[in-house]
Amino acid sequence: MTEIRFSKDHEWIRLDGDVATVGITDHAQSALGDVVFVELPEAGRHVDAGEGCAVVESVKAASDVYAPLSGTVTEANGALADEPGMVNAQAESGAWFFRMTLDDRAAFDALLTADDYQAFLATL
Repeated sequence: MTEIRFSKDHEWIRLDGDVATVGITDHAQSALGDVVFVELPEAGRHVDAGEGCAVVESVKAASDVYAPLSGTVTEANGALADEPGMVNAQAESGAWFFRMTLDDRAAFDALLTADDYQAFLATL
C-alpha cells in the first residue's frame, strides 16, 4: 500500500513498501518559480531528518531540499539534472528528487497527512 506524508519544509514523502520517494510539494515549486537547476544527493549517502541534502534553484532563488526522515539514499532522479523544469510541471509525481530506505518506519506516521498539510498551508 502506498502512503504519502508531508513536512512543514514542503517536502513530500511517498512510502511504497520499504522504498521512500521524496520530492517537493506543488506549493514549494509554485513559490520558487521556474526551476533551472537541481543538485541531488549521491546514492549511499546517509541523511538525518531535517538535513539539507539537495538543492533546487529557480529564477528567483536557491533553496535546500531537506530529508523529511533519516535514512540512506538509494537513488537520485537523474532526469531532473537534464530537465529541471520537470519540477514545475510534475512536482508531486514524476519530478521526485531521491529514493531512500528509512532508519525508522514509525517516524513516517508522525509526518503530516495531506489534510494536515493543507491546514498548515492555510496558516501561512
